[in-house]
Amino acid sequence: MEYRRLSPGEFEDISSRILYEDNHILVFNKIPGEIVQGDKTGDECLAETLKAFIALRDSKPGKVFLGIPHRLDRPVSGIVTFAKTSKALSRLSEMFRNGDVHKTYWALCQDAPPKESGELVDWLSRNEKINKSFVTKPGSPGAKEARLLYKLIGRTERYHLIEVKLLTGRHHQIRCQLAAIGCVIKGDLKYGAQRSNPDGGICLHSREVTMIHPVKKEEIRVTAPVPPSWPSFHPV
Repeated sequence: MEYRRLSPGEFEDISSRILYEDNHILVFNKIPGEIVQGDKTGDECLAETLKAFIALRDSKPGKVFLGIPHRLDRPVSGIVTFAKTSKALSRLSEMFRNGDVHKTYWALCQDAPPKESGELVDWLSRNEKINKSFVTKPGSPGAKEARLLYKLIGRTERYHLIEVKLLTGRHHQIRCQLAAIGCVIKGDLKYGAQRSNPDGGICLHSREVTMIHPVKKEEIRVTAPVPPSWPSFHPV
């Protein structure tokens, strides 16, 4: 199978954003705007770009396998995990489904939370027509319980850095729940931001993932640096 050729600069960029790789999995630092899997836009997805990269780097003459056990919204940056074997894909998919992959996010918000740390428990209802979630009454038809832990960990002159540990995995969960307490994420027009970011993304970053390797059965922990467009901050 023929994959498109990557330019030297693109090859170097892809290589520099690989956070962890072995024979079974590849963990990658996604930038805002990249799509993990193909959609109706027809834009090239990250999975296909990485297949082309692996084919070129490893001189693979045939088809490259790269499975997608989870996704990250297009405007969000940070850690995405891919499976390089079918065995790893089935096991990773089950781990993500069962909450066995522990994910930490960083969110840069204009306003500080009412309390510096806490747990948010809400019921979220998804409107698929406008691709947006809303906080609704407990037990509402179609709504699902959403839980996360948050902590204020840093500040800039204009923004507040909030660390989030997901306890459930709902559609737009962090974006919706933080907005509901007045912490709209920078650049997130859909959930109330006043202006967009120049790159069209939002300042929500999948910062760290901890899990038991699906094949080696050893714990791995991967951390992704934030995009260079983020302002520097000092810890609280």
